[in-house]
Amino acid sequence: MRIFRRQALPGFGLTLGLVLSYLTLIVLLPLAALVLKSASIGPHEFWAAATSPRALAAYRVTFGSAALAGLVNLVFGTLLAWVLVRYRFPGRGFIDALVDLPFALPTAVAGITLTALYAGNGPLGRWIEAAGYKVAYTPNGIVVALVFVSLPFIVRSVQPVLESLEADVEEAAATLGAGRLTILAKVILPALWPAILAGFALAFARSIGEYGSVIFIAGNMPMVSEIAPLLIVAKLDQRDYAGAAAIAVVILAVSFAVLLAINLVQLWLVRRRSAKAVR
Repeated sequence: MRIFRRQALPGFGLTLGLVLSYLTLIVLLPLAALVLKSASIGPHEFWAAATSPRALAAYRVTFGSAALAGLVNLVFGTLLAWVLVRYRFPGRGFIDALVDLPFALPTAVAGITLTALYAGNGPLGRWIEAAGYKVAYTPNGIVVALVFVSLPFIVRSVQPVLESLEADVEEAAATLGAGRLTILAKVILPALWPAILAGFALAFARSIGEYGSVIFIAGNMPMVSEIAPLLIVAKLDQRDYAGAAAIAVVILAVSFAVLLAINLVQLWLVRRRSAKAVR
């Protein structure tokens, strides 16, 4: 006898149609318009605009800074999530709320604040420059700004997985003689890697498109500390709409390829862990 289970939402066909329609209006149509606009200048002009020396330098700064900021947050964001989940201490709720501050704070405000802190006459910048380093108005400032805006993605991706990871498994491994490093490598990290990679992908994607918090602290020097979004805005100011679209398409293509690769690795890790659990 077949038991009918009533679903809260309509059937698969109607639900899928609504989802695809929404994605088409919100995501696919704007992206298609961007690609069509860049195609209006012809392949040679597109290649010239997308691979100009200034554009290539902006790509290096943008993707390099986004990857470095993501790696920094991958380590310290995971550590922060661990502390928030596994320990109880005064002020824990306040620190947990601070993690979401970059979501609520306007990016321009964050950029101005970071610049004031790390400039040569700022409370932190004066000591850093006295030590022989410089943050504000250099590519280092870009990384600092991107670390700030992308931190919540790593923490909020790892935190729920840590909360669902029972401490009994670690205690059982310790009972069997496993040391701390063995427990970390064999028990904890295999469960966390999919979430860590998901957080890194979100942080990387967020950093690539960041504009407001970066332009104040970067210095915006062409070939040195100019990010690709700023170059796109400069092209738009010059009414070079097709050139701006060409650079945007390159960023879109590279970003999609990186995110797809990370998602495939994440899926492989999940399937590998499931296969080991079945065995």
